[in-house]
Amino acid sequence: MQPHGEVRTLSPRLRRIVAPNPGPMTGPGTNSYVVGDDDLVIVDPGPAIPSHIEALLACVGDKLRYIACTHTHPDHSPGAAVLAEATGATLVGRLTADDRHQDLTFQPAWQIENDERITGMGWTLRAISTPGHVDNHVCYLLEEEGVVFAGDHIMNGSTVVIVPPGGNMADYIASLRRLLDYPVEIVAPGHGELIHDCRAEVEKLVRHRLMREAKVAGALAAAPQDLDALVVKVYSDVDPMMHEWAKLSLLAHLIKLEGESRVLRVVGDTSERWHTP
Repeated sequence: MQPHGEVRTLSPRLRRIVAPNPGPMTGPGTNSYVVGDDDLVIVDPGPAIPSHIEALLACVGDKLRYIACTHTHPDHSPGAAVLAEATGATLVGRLTADDRHQDLTFQPAWQIENDERITGMGWTLRAISTPGHVDNHVCYLLEEEGVVFAGDHIMNGSTVVIVPPGGNMADYIASLRRLLDYPVEIVAPGHGELIHDCRAEVEKLVRHRLMREAKVAGALAAAPQDLDALVVKVYSDVDPMMHEWAKLSLLAHLIKLEGESRVLRVVGDTSERWHTP
């Protein structure tokens, strides 16, 4: 595991610094990536923890030109405003509605669109719109190396939580498949180590989500149920301590199935129950 604050060279164009914010949802901590040699971009500056900001500033010196955020969850983007104030770098990313889980300090000068490029000396980052985990999520493809900075679209060692309404399971699965339309070889996740076969990882993740979806439909075929009952059956392979988080992705699966007319929702006075038509 990479020590917090250490600068690790991953390729001639790419360095990584891990933030000191480890936890159940962040793994070893948030990965901040520094791309370039002279004109630099930081992808996902992470939390505004002073020691992490100091490590990033020491790494980039006076060469930072851009700060690109994959999304605005508080473990990925709060460092951006601090770094921009210190360096004058341009903030790049997208905004979303405030759902009480967003970093409101992130105000991008460039609301980047799908397939737009950020460029510097010797490097090109191509934005790939990847809604699903949240609707403003963007991955960035380092075209010269086939490396995609995946934020929370793909994580190494854990499954991405999809939190409605900003998160959308149908969009998430479609966005996973969208990566296969690009020449991506390596995934640089927001948490965990590099993943060296993007296609195999995407296919594994899509298969996993569809298998979970099939468990949801199978459980509801037996009897109408609420989230509390369903999560025990559908996530029987997951530590019960994580079931509160699992219920968020379970709800995202149910909303997807409801949109496909494969399940129905019945709203009672105090709870919702789901059943098959």
